[in-house]
Amino acid sequence: MLITPSIIALQLTAFSVTGTVLLASGFAGRILRGWDINSGSEQQLRLERQTYLISTLVGFALGAELLSLLLFIHTAESLSSQFVGAMCATGVLNVNAFGFPTLWLKIAIFFLATLWLLLNRADNQGYDYPLIRRKYGLLLAIAPLTALELAAQTAYFASLKPDVITSCCGSLFSGDNRGVAAELAGLPPQATLWLFYGMAGMTLILGLSFRSRLALGPLFAASSLMNFGVAIAAIVAFLSLYVYENPNHHCPFCLLKAGYDYVGYALYLPLFVGAASGLSAGVIAAFGSIGSLQALIPAQVRRLTWLALGSFAGFYLLATLLILRSKLVLLG
Repeated sequence: MLITPSIIALQLTAFSVTGTVLLASGFAGRILRGWDINSGSEQQLRLERQTYLISTLVGFALGAELLSLLLFIHTAESLSSQFVGAMCATGVLNVNAFGFPTLWLKIAIFFLATLWLLLNRADNQGYDYPLIRRKYGLLLAIAPLTALELAAQTAYFASLKPDVITSCCGSLFSGDNRGVAAELAGLPPQATLWLFYGMAGMTLILGLSFRSRLALGPLFAASSLMNFGVAIAAIVAFLSLYVYENPNHHCPFCLLKAGYDYVGYALYLPLFVGAASGLSAGVIAAFGSIGSLQALIPAQVRRLTWLALGSFAGFYLLATLLILRSKLVLLG
């Protein structure tokens, strides 16, 4: 097992987050069973006092969870020199069977944690805690994912052995290989390019319409997640080729290297922020008819929508600049 400061930080974060969320899950069960804002009972008063502390602790824990995704990817990239055959984070994540599952769990928790934090913010602004059952119900869905993430991450780091020969990104993201990575690398560039910019246009139109018609929330949330998926596919299928100026190099992780000016961070950060903001805006808009939130939700949704559109715009602008400045001629 390799031991580095970043691995220790990731493990401490995972243990803390899982412990906090599981502890809060017990409280969530009590909320779902016994919460009654119109009651003046001793139990209700106790729940109202405790929810301040629990919500604050969960907020800090999930905030740390958001940052752990970035630290995990950075850690995998920094360890690439420790393994024979690894050129980037792809090889490090492929050292054993737990690397990529840990990454997928962290991405899923990133979106759910962002949604919980924004639901909690909206709930705290309502005088009668109108979303308290919904946010604690969501927390019960997040809890098993954090436990799975802790188990997968611990197994992954515990099984890291420097004498293991791993596969490089060239073999994983290759048309000769099997799996999702190979399928993405084999997507036709021109069709994917059209889909890429088509999704940008659809998300922009929906976002601008959604600001005045909150009923479009589910569509905007779905388009934000679809935009995220299409963007990842586009990075693998053709955008990475323009950055590397190599028609056979499809790796989405080599973009994080210093040799490519860390451009991957500039691409992925706004993409994740845009997708998470769009998803949260669409979900929160559904609660705009609640009495204590009628004056608050529209303003919060508008801010989140602008954040989503601005983040997506930054991502697409940078992607377009990378294509235009590249010397690679991929499409005639």
